[in-house]
Amino acid sequence: MMRILVINGPNINLLGVREVEVYGQESYQALLDLLDQVQAELGVELTHFQSNHEGDLVDFIQANYQDADGIVINPAAYTHTSIALLDVLKAVELPTVEVHLSNLSKREDFRQVNYVRDFAIQSFENLGIAGYRKAINYLRDYLEEQG
Repeated sequence: MMRILVINGPNINLLGVREVEVYGQESYQALLDLLDQVQAELGVELTHFQSNHEGDLVDFIQANYQDADGIVINPAAYTHTSIALLDVLKAVELPTVEVHLSNLSKREDFRQVNYVRDFAIQSFENLGIAGYRKAINYLRDYLEEQG
């Protein structure tokens, strides 16, 4: 069975609470429920992890990459600051799809820096939690094509 790591960075656990005008009203639990639904629909194994700590995200990738076929990641604020996340993604060499809830290109200037985008095989943004479904579908199809 195809195994995909779904990784979320800081404050994603506050979905539905923080800046609902930017991130939407759907809760983190709604995201987890969506991931369970997608897992059942697609017949893939999703291992999800969220942390507000950069090193924990790096440690999770290092501890789990050998048993995974690919990564879907929402680095959240670390998108714009974390060379460490970029380095671990490059080190483990797993196909990676980036997902963002909001439209980064329409956000603040400092959010225009994106360390993950150039490494990711695809990026989805501004789709709310539905972007995770698109990202997982895309990665599954990509991995099947790669054989």
